[in-house]
Amino acid sequence: MTTMHKVLMVMLMFTAGCRSLDSNPAEQEQQKITAQLQAEAQAQVGMPDITNWTERRQFKDILELRDKPELLTYTYIVNMYGELLPLCQSIGYGLPYSVQYTSPQREERVYQGSIAMPQADPNGLYMPQGLSATWVLCMDQNGDTNPVYVEPEIIVSRFELDFGAWENPG
Repeated sequence: MTTMHKVLMVMLMFTAGCRSLDSNPAEQEQQKITAQLQAEAQAQVGMPDITNWTERRQFKDILELRDKPELLTYTYIVNMYGELLPLCQSIGYGLPYSVQYTSPQREERVYQGSIAMPQADPNGLYMPQGLSATWVLCMDQNGDTNPVYVEPEIIVSRFELDFGAWENPG
């Protein structure tokens, strides 16, 4: 018996006791064929031979840099002409507005299985997926940091921004 046949048998035995919540036979057939193709691809190709872990080391360095509370940065926005306009001196790299403090999903048990359900953040709100806004900790005129909400079409700040810094000297 080939490796592919063994993988397929295990997959079939695993799924035999599960009832699908999807009643569309075409989608079920597509899922079955896709699983078979993925098993065949794995049997023929296997996993990449990663030995240096370069990208993992780079990402570790980036994560450690992001963890420095005194990390001074400069935040810019890009105007419609592709020019950089200074927004503020900032701390860190900013956080996407859609970042959540808690897991965005919770598991809910249903008949013979479970499904992922949305979960509110501690403030009771459900965060949207893919929001393009960012929170930036800008330094104000006194050197204090304050969060500034930045979207492509709007910027919201707790302190007056220096719009003179936005003027193009050329």
